[in-house]
Amino acid sequence: MHLQTPPAPTPGREFVLTVSCPDRVGIVHAVSGVMLEQGLTIVDAQQFGDASSGEFHLRMHLAREGAPVAAEEVEAALADVVAEFGMTAAVHDLAVPRRVLLMVSQQGHVLNDVLFRVGSGGLPIEVPAIVSNHEDFRALAEWHGVPFHHVPVTRDTKPEAEAELRRLVDTYDADSIGLARYMQILSPQLCADFPGRIINIHHSLLPSFKGAKPYTQAHDRGVKVIGATAHYVTADLDEGPIIEQDFRRVDHRMSPAELARVGQELEAMAFARALRWHAEHRVVLRGRRTIVFQ
Repeated sequence: MHLQTPPAPTPGREFVLTVSCPDRVGIVHAVSGVMLEQGLTIVDAQQFGDASSGEFHLRMHLAREGAPVAAEEVEAALADVVAEFGMTAAVHDLAVPRRVLLMVSQQGHVLNDVLFRVGSGGLPIEVPAIVSNHEDFRALAEWHGVPFHHVPVTRDTKPEAEAELRRLVDTYDADSIGLARYMQILSPQLCADFPGRIINIHHSLLPSFKGAKPYTQAHDRGVKVIGATAHYVTADLDEGPIIEQDFRRVDHRMSPAELARVGQELEAMAFARALRWHAEHRVVLRGRRTIVFQ
């Protein structure tokens, strides 16, 4: 099987516009007017005025019936409004999918789930390559027709491994990195160089259990809820801005293996949704928090 790119819109026909700026009267009216002038129909629009920060955030899904238009032309037409309102704005052509380089270690449930979703057209991203510090999933990558790169990592070779990762990101023109249960800590410099572009998934248990065998620790403590959290990676390890979370109630009858099975399902689902929100430009990153348009 070769990994198929999900069907994409025709270039220049569907866009997502994202806007962030200080909140004030007239923003939506001004933006909508420019879109009308460009012959773009608003398919969907969501907005949020954040009273805690005084900021306004907007996401518009736009479509064009006439001749195609480049995203750069729409951005240029919006320039005066951007300047007037002090906006941070971007126009994304939905015909250009996110290219997410996936990284994995020795647990393959999240990787396998993502590859299946992409191959069946259920996740609107491209996976140009898979990088791993182990050889375990080379055959899986090859079965899906995705290039696999084994990049071993030790304490002494981490700088060289990260240099190779940067090379691969450039080689495959990847705009994002997905840590599909990649069990290595990225350096603060690498995290800083890819802000809002690295997505991680990890078990999130109440209470939190770090280190080896988290589900055995959870079983020993008699937890009632287990969960998973997908977030952007920062130098604060597992404390980056949260994109998506999922959880399920459990009880004393479940063994550590059963807890792990449920936890792995939650990890796969939360990670897939986070990739989707990221790919569809639904996530606004504001410091240590996110705004996610549904």
